[in-house]
Amino acid sequence: MRQQAAALAPKHGLRKDFRKNRALYVMILPGLALLIVFKYFPMYGLIAAFQDYNPFRGYFGSPMVGFKHFERFFRDPYCWRLIRNTFLLGAYHILWTFPAAILLALVLNELRYPRFKRVVQTISYMPYFLSTVIVVGMMKSLFSSTGIFNEALIHLGIVDKGIAFFAEPEWFRTLYISSALWQGVGYNSIIYLGAMANINTELYESATIDGANRVQQIVHITVPGILPTIMILFILAMAGILGNDYQKILLMYSPRTYSTADVISTYVYRQGIETGGIAGFSYSTAVGLISTVVSLVFLLVTNLIVSKVGETSLF
Repeated sequence: MRQQAAALAPKHGLRKDFRKNRALYVMILPGLALLIVFKYFPMYGLIAAFQDYNPFRGYFGSPMVGFKHFERFFRDPYCWRLIRNTFLLGAYHILWTFPAAILLALVLNELRYPRFKRVVQTISYMPYFLSTVIVVGMMKSLFSSTGIFNEALIHLGIVDKGIAFFAEPEWFRTLYISSALWQGVGYNSIIYLGAMANINTELYESATIDGANRVQQIVHITVPGILPTIMILFILAMAGILGNDYQKILLMYSPRTYSTADVISTYVYRQGIETGGIAGFSYSTAVGLISTVVSLVFLLVTNLIVSKVGETSLF
């Protein structure tokens, strides 16, 4: 009887919870449906990475070829350049944008004039809502050989003639990371501001009574208070280290900058859509699967390290 009761208890508990929070479960349904349709159903197409896929034959009619497309990618002379560029862009992105969002949130949290704080927040958030096309268009206008930035450099005597920034491989990463920093740092700080709002204000009052200044309060109260949030977001950032903003890269790069700008996602785009046609579908799927598996490894390793160092982890 006890075993039957123990077996039935979780079911009754779940049913009771569903009745109690019916409205919340209903609100989850649209997002869950989108997740299933656009994230889980497409996973079925991964089988194409092991086939010479033909859309007229379908997945069941296309011949299996094993690891043929994976071997082709690793034999490609551009393979390691793609991996290097993808990793470096992702690493630089995390190195600059991740701490910048935390610093901005700390600064905003310390502002004591509500109106000024709202103005600064609005200004820092606005770039995030600009289209990538608009952002790249603005950059090309500012950094063209006859743009405002080059005019300023010439006027100051730093250079004799304008620099074609978008045609120089050594400038691509700087432009990409700078634009990502400007566009995303404000929006990314919102989560940290929310975490700071949950810190008990009595801690600050006690610290003030004990004579702690604002910097000491930030170091010993604010940062430890948001540390779990920082760790979770860092794990997610590491999981996406190979997931560069390929739309921006497609708009920014050219064959002249492939040596530093060409990444796995843009290579997949060219192989699967621009030049590959039907024959490139399976190959681009295989390359994309490699990127996904590596990202999963980064996620698991980072989560393991964070869980060992602290008490916070995704799972």
